[in-house]
Amino acid sequence: MMLRSFSRLLLGAVLVLATASAMAAAPGQIPLDRGWSFRILPGSAQAGAHPEAAPWRAATVPGTVHTDLFAHKVIADPYVGAPEAGLQWIGLADWEYQTKFDAPRDVLGRARSDLVFNGLDTYAEVWLNGEQLLKADNAHRTWRLPVQGKLRAKSNELRIVFRSPIATLLPGVQAMPHKIAGNYPSPYGDEPKDAMTGNFARKPAYHYGWDWGPRYVTAGISKPVVLQSWDAVRIDDLQLRQDHVDAARADLAAVASLDAVRDGAAQLRLWQTAPGGKRTLVAQQRATLRAGMNRIDMPVQVTQPQRWFPAGYGGQPLYRYELEVDDGKATLAKAAARTGLRSVELRRDPDAKGKSFYFLVNGIPVFAKGANTIPFDMFQPRITKAQLRRVMESARDANMNMLRSWGGGYYENDDFFELADELGLMVWQDFMFGGGMQPAYDDAFRASVVLEARDQVRRLRNHPSVVLWCGNNEEEIAWKYWGHGKDLKQADPEFADKVWKGYVQLFGGDLRQVVAEEGGGIGYWSSSPGDDLAEVANTPASGDMHYWEVWGNPAHPVTKYLEITPRFMSEYGLQAWPVQRTVDAFATRAEQGVATPVIEAHQKFLAGKGNERLLKYVKEEFGEPQDFGRFIYLSQVMQAEGIELAALHHRASRPFTMGSLYWQLNDVWPGASWSSIDWFGRWKALQFHARRFFAPVTVSALRDAGGKTRVHLLNDRVHPVRGELRLRVMTLDGAVLRDERKPVELAPLSSTQMGDYVDTDLLGRADPAATVAVFELRAEGEPAARKVVYFKPAKDMAWLEAGLRANWGREGGAYVLELQAASLVRGLWVDAGEAEVSDNALTLLPGERVRLRVTSKAGLATLQRSLKLQTLTKDIAN
Repeated sequence: MMLRSFSRLLLGAVLVLATASAMAAAPGQIPLDRGWSFRILPGSAQAGAHPEAAPWRAATVPGTVHTDLFAHKVIADPYVGAPEAGLQWIGLADWEYQTKFDAPRDVLGRARSDLVFNGLDTYAEVWLNGEQLLKADNAHRTWRLPVQGKLRAKSNELRIVFRSPIATLLPGVQAMPHKIAGNYPSPYGDEPKDAMTGNFARKPAYHYGWDWGPRYVTAGISKPVVLQSWDAVRIDDLQLRQDHVDAARADLAAVASLDAVRDGAAQLRLWQTAPGGKRTLVAQQRATLRAGMNRIDMPVQVTQPQRWFPAGYGGQPLYRYELEVDDGKATLAKAAARTGLRSVELRRDPDAKGKSFYFLVNGIPVFAKGANTIPFDMFQPRITKAQLRRVMESARDANMNMLRSWGGGYYENDDFFELADELGLMVWQDFMFGGGMQPAYDDAFRASVVLEARDQVRRLRNHPSVVLWCGNNEEEIAWKYWGHGKDLKQADPEFADKVWKGYVQLFGGDLRQVVAEEGGGIGYWSSSPGDDLAEVANTPASGDMHYWEVWGNPAHPVTKYLEITPRFMSEYGLQAWPVQRTVDAFATRAEQGVATPVIEAHQKFLAGKGNERLLKYVKEEFGEPQDFGRFIYLSQVMQAEGIELAALHHRASRPFTMGSLYWQLNDVWPGASWSSIDWFGRWKALQFHARRFFAPVTVSALRDAGGKTRVHLLNDRVHPVRGELRLRVMTLDGAVLRDERKPVELAPLSSTQMGDYVDTDLLGRADPAATVAVFELRAEGEPAARKVVYFKPAKDMAWLEAGLRANWGREGGAYVLELQAASLVRGLWVDAGEAEVSDNALTLLPGERVRLRVTSKAGLATLQRSLKLQTLTKDIAN
């Protein structure tokens, strides 16, 4: 069992983050991350019922109430077992945090001092030395509070009270004659199901529960707190605006925002460090500063720039720029920023069917391959860069080039975007609106969102990975097609009109304007899916699509994917359970079963009954699983093969379709979900399949429900590719009935149709239950690609004994596992315990050998004992 080590991992992540924040302190800044304590606020509604939370205890900052309570064992691990219902009191309580800090003499003597709160979650009252400075109401904003004249040399008392977001908002929501639609009603009684508060709060929406994660309405100091002081000038921001970039030159503007204490002259110098390490003074300028905020534009030209490309299209060279401000005697302030030089454009070209939707990067029409990301943990402050790197490198290694950062969580921290820059992963960035409907008819609400948006766009605009800002996730289609608008119009037409006009103002006007003013030329899209507020949304003809009629309602079979050809598919998905080791981390074997309480607690779809839907899809293709372990395995095979079908169809439909982002890449906790990588960073079968179906050069052979197989060859390279396409029709025991080879030349950036086959074209008189068609592409300089076509559901195939043989060896610093099968094996899963296997979720042809690298700290004998091979017909343990 891993239960206790699982808990230590969570606590360790918090401690690592706290240490890192102290090390990251910049000159002129004092991080206030030490000496914090917390307790439930005396006299608040939940205090009497929970005396265990009353004493002052040490707190971790940045952090959350939940992780602080867990660190002191006041609550059980929120991820292990089924503790969720018993922890809802935390979101109903008010909490108090405090610390004391000294102000050094040089700080007290400076002209300006600010307390900077990079994230307060959410309804927070900030007090310094008994004086209230702030009443915060937006977790996505940065709060800067002038404190000069308010500090003392010793024992400054900083106190923050966090009010329950539910208790704060509920009276106002309940008083509404007609409610606007929320997202997921609480099953725990902490708020009424008909008066949801989450969409009224500028707080991560997923804290209120989603169909892949628990309901933990947390609070806390979610990002660093800093005391910043200066005498003459502070560099508020350094924007590296890219006005023009091509192969010959890049025209930039370094836009400095300077906060000056008083009028005066200053000298600005801008240094450039090129990707190779050469440092050059590229701009200098004298400026007359006025007291307050100043904006200074410094033109920069880079000849023959080393351009940044998405993964698969070139490298990711990054330029660093350092700004120095001095008064002729001494340096007053410094700041640095990093970027990659590239041009990017969202193209909406009209044609006979509607409008295109694709990204043109450095003049290249890029087919976007990737997935959606959700929050990486229920409690954002404990996410480490190592955790992000593991998942994001996995995305790059699976030939992805785009991630859509979904709008129901939080704006990811700088580590996420720095990694995306380095790995060549384009980021489609939603503003933080995840669903339901927002009170955008309220002027104060909209004003708060605009300030939030300016904070976040300014923070992220230098990252070359950011290629689009999107207003929200699914709010437009929810209003138009899910009954949200219709129901409210019937109940109160005047209020419904007000709600929709507020929506259009916020997402059609306000946020678009922020991106235009602050985004440096990056495009804006009002809602996903949508057509930028056109009358019809979520249409294949124009804009982006979410397609949930497979898996969702009406739960069509996966072959329905082949009937939907969108311009850009930004969401589609199938669920699967994570691997057995991950399930064992939160449930004992005795607690595991399709409908057991702990398993249902970690299955959030259909309020815990999602396994019924998952079983439907498993049984349609594979039949009834014998036990829960087989259910886990078959769910992964089903998910991987179904998403592969859709993704290859999207790629084969190029250039009409120019993007395929499945739902979802990662997990917020260990449980059932649509992810391809679980919370621990372990790959599901889908992630291994994605590496193959997103390969730059590959073959697509897709059989539809009517028995027609369409074959395309796919080339995402910017140059032509030559190779050979081979077709074999063979029996499951390896008898070859047909063998054809054909030389092929694939145009750059293309999908080439090679043929349509009805079943009899391929099978002749062969038994469809015992025969397969194998299409293989061998292209110069590319890994071999294969697609196997089956003519019956797996449950109706006449599978033979696999005859699997496994042999171990050593190669360099890793072990090598060689596998061979006597007959065709589909969905082979290799489990070697706590080991990393170079490839998995395999199809082996009869007699074929495959060599896998296995990386593990365990010895060979342990690996041999732990090896387990799963196939569609049986589990084999060595």
